[in-house]
Amino acid sequence: MLKATLALALATPLLASAESNLVATGSATARLDFRVVIPRVLFLGVGTGATVIPLANNTTVDMVTFDYTTNPTAIGTGAPATTITGNVVPVRVVGNNGQITLTASTTGALTNATGDTIPWTQITSTSSLPALPSPVIPATGAGVASNVTLSSGTRVTDQSANWTFSYANAATVAPGTYGTNNGRVTYTAAMP
Repeated sequence: MLKATLALALATPLLASAESNLVATGSATARLDFRVVIPRVLFLGVGTGATVIPLANNTTVDMVTFDYTTNPTAIGTGAPATTITGNVVPVRVVGNNGQITLTASTTGALTNATGDTIPWTQITSTSSLPALPSPVIPATGAGVASNVTLSSGTRVTDQSANWTFSYANAATVAPGTYGTNNGRVTYTAAMP
């Protein structure tokens, strides 16, 4: 019996225990403390990754295509391509530590296999939600940051929108598939 009592006494500090109160009359009270730990979170999804619930990493890089194959007489006229795929792109930004900014960056103009170029100024985008503006695509390097609107009175942001991309088609250019080289825009979300 002594061994069992000693073993119980040694194990007692290892057990999780709440406060207790023993009374002969009246009411007994016991208190319990709670804690919720929330990490700093920043999420940016552009394209397929924006629609994933719950928030998760997604390595899919979507493609926006403006194809003039079936209407070549429209090249350089400002007319839209007959075949457009993927130009409406879902976007979601979530953060919990204050103002979030978005920037776009490129490594130079869109090029084809023979080195001809189309400048990024020919590609523009509009957002379905002013609170989540699409940043301007720069000619090269990082562009000017745009602010994502915070939820009212908080440091939390959870904004979703669709960005619609357009090709100006303002100049006649050499044939080829542009974007074979330097066809990627990288979007970056930053939060303090």
